[in-house]
Amino acid sequence: MSQTAELSTDLDYVEAELDYIVDDGIPAVRYMDWPEKEHLAHKPAYKKHLARIQNGRADPAQFTLPSHGFAFVDHHTKVRDFFDEDEVRSVYYPETEALIAAHSGGANRVLVFDHTLRTAEQARQQADRVRKAVYSVHNDYTERSAPQRVRDFLPEDEAEAALKRRYAIIQTWRSIAPCVERDPLALCDGRTIPEEGFIPYERRYRYRTGETYHISYNPAHRWFWFPQMTRDEALVFKVFDTDASAGVRFTAHTAFDDPNTAPDAAIRESIEMRALVFY
Repeated sequence: MSQTAELSTDLDYVEAELDYIVDDGIPAVRYMDWPEKEHLAHKPAYKKHLARIQNGRADPAQFTLPSHGFAFVDHHTKVRDFFDEDEVRSVYYPETEALIAAHSGGANRVLVFDHTLRTAEQARQQADRVRKAVYSVHNDYTERSAPQRVRDFLPEDEAEAALKRRYAIIQTWRSIAPCVERDPLALCDGRTIPEEGFIPYERRYRYRTGETYHISYNPAHRWFWFPQMTRDEALVFKVFDTDASAGVRFTAHTAFDDPNTAPDAAIRESIEMRALVFY
């Protein structure tokens, strides 16, 4: 670990630029792996805003899914190689389902349905179809795309029954390297994002259409990060909940460039998990 990177754990906060969508009133649309449709896309502009990002390690116990939208937890994993698809599915999926259940507030079923590996190493991206970090403030699911995910992964009758009850989508994020030294993840206190700040962004594939929220800037946003996250720590955060009385329903998040990152800092390698949570 680089010496400069070690200092981040002692800082109360950092100031860094975050990329926010500029709402131009035109629906944002992106075509995924569909080059012949690319000319129909509307890719919105983004603007950098300087944000103060608080060190969440100062009082990690304060963060819960109902109160902030996220929690920071110690969580040992038995996975040896996160680039082994079979091991991730056979070992890490059930580990994650148990972790999310413990922080869900009483769910009776958790179903991990997807995962994403991310790295800054271009060779690994190309060889293993691993994605790079996302540098824009966003939330992965919307009022439209969340119920579609239930229909995508459950039989029709079961899905329609589940949609009549409370359900949520909860994600986890962790380093798969020994430590996160660059491109850390920042999370926004969900209570500080007004409803009008969520801008839908369609992602059109050949056989389905997804949708995420990108977030417009508001100086009231309160940001947190957990410097130097290790392989045995995880973030659990809510990206959709049908129950408005259950506290925060969405958690905006983004990778960011920590200004204290040392030139020799190791690249970030991480894994995100996404789960349907039924009550």
